Amino acid sequence: MIAITGGGTGGHLVIARAIKEELNRRGIQPIYIGSTAGQDKAWFEHDGGFAKTYFLESQGVVNKKGVRKLLVLFSILRSAFTCKALFTKHHIDTLFSVGGYSAAPASFGALLCGIPVYIHEQNAVQGKLNSLLRPFCKALFSSYDQAALKTSYPVSETFFGIAKERKELKTIIFLGGSQGASFINTLAQKMAPLLHHEGIAIIHQTGQKEYEAMKAFYEQNGIPADVFDFSKEIPAKLASADFAISRSGASTLWELCAAGVPALFIPLPHAAANHQYFNAKALVDQNVALMLEQSSAFEPKALLEQIKQLDLLSISKRLMQMIQKGGAAEIVDVMLQTQTKEKSC
Repeated sequence: MIAITGGGTGGHLVIARAIKEELNRRGIQPIYIGSTAGQDKAWFEHDGGFAKTYFLESQGVVNKKGVRKLLVLFSILRSAFTCKALFTKHHIDTLFSVGGYSAAPASFGALLCGIPVYIHEQNAVQGKLNSLLRPFCKALFSSYDQAALKTSYPVSETFFGIAKERKELKTIIFLGGSQGASFINTLAQKMAPLLHHEGIAIIHQTGQKEYEAMKAFYEQNGIPADVFDFSKEIPAKLASADFAISRSGASTLWELCAAGVPALFIPLPHAAANHQYFNAKALVDQNVALMLEQSSAFEPKALLEQIKQLDLLSISKRLMQMIQKGGAAEIVDVMLQTQTKEKSC
């Protein structure tokens, strides 16, 4: 039996979901162990693909100091023993971790039990928990790290289904993520009149907090736009886009690659270890993406001209070659094959 752990943010959880779905396709229902904090419960509390879901009171250690850090560490240790009991109850013999503070109790619990731990690192910069656990894990999967088991990023098949060559700049999509991004919203306000003048259509994910204000902006300026705060139909939105202006969380970045959508990435400056910058840089270094740091000065007209000068067709083709279908299947194959070998010994 397999347990999946980790989360906190959508970037972690989308990997957990991809592995769960691949296991389900093979007739396996894993259990999930996450946290009461973050987005874990919202994603998986009522997910029938898991045999059982558990949410523990875990939290991150990174920004804690003094007594607070000690209390958090004690809470993780206590929850690790809770996980040991859950592993026994469900006959768990493999743990798959997507990292994040949600993964700490189950990961340490698995090590205490001698249960093999497999880790997926989503980003170009390795997370602190993954760095700590890496020497003790059975395997670490990554789309960046050459020393890891290199696999295609586990992207939903839906994004491959909308893949196509982008040839002309007819529609731009602004992606601030489910939480929204004020900087991207402000950039959209500055660029929207120029895009409208050029006849370039606008799709805009604003996030819930600024949705009403952004919707009013487009209406007041007479600029037609597909404006939404959150949508489960992102693939359908991307299918209509020729270019994206987006944060550079790993999942979003690889989804754009799978769909063949060229992008200007604006990394979240406060992301842990500045990992969004390095995620985007991996594509920029291969000349298949642009990047604008949030602290940089920019002129909207010059930025639009830079985008218009791109060879969208060439970039689109190269992006689609950078990722292959079946990333989740590759990972599950490794875990199940290792299970079989160890049981036969």
